[in-house]
Amino acid sequence: MKIAVFPGTFDPVTIGHQNIIDRGLSLFDELYIAIGVNPNKKTYFDLESRIGWLNKLYESNPKVKVRHYEGLTIDFCKDVGANYVLRGLRSFEDFEYEKRIALVNKELSPNLETVFLYSTAEFGSVSSSFVREILSCGGDVSSFVPKSLSGDIK
Repeated sequence: MKIAVFPGTFDPVTIGHQNIIDRGLSLFDELYIAIGVNPNKKTYFDLESRIGWLNKLYESNPKVKVRHYEGLTIDFCKDVGANYVLRGLRSFEDFEYEKRIALVNKELSPNLETVFLYSTAEFGSVSSSFVREILSCGGDVSSFVPKSLSGDIK
């Protein structure tokens, strides 16, 4: 069985995340959306909201499981029996950053493979940080977040 973990903070979940998840579902039998919790990192939205949004978005898909974790992603992968980490890339800079993480993960956990999916063109500029900035200025983010969640994320 091919089990993957898609880690991130999802603060908030965007249409870019949704695109990578939806495309990744065709590659794996199970996909854990793993919300990383770092006590030293301040988030805009609370953990319960982020879990709720992702559960709502994928409530009808039994292949998707939403969980949160602290610590190393490789340890979470071991806990759920995943041999793959799914990562989305928007740019060359994303690739360089993610490649370094993948190499360290491979060193620490040799059976763990990282699978990169490039964003499709229409999602290449979408990021959670842009969404947070727009929100903090009172702007409308409905075109950057999943339609079914646009009323919730504000």
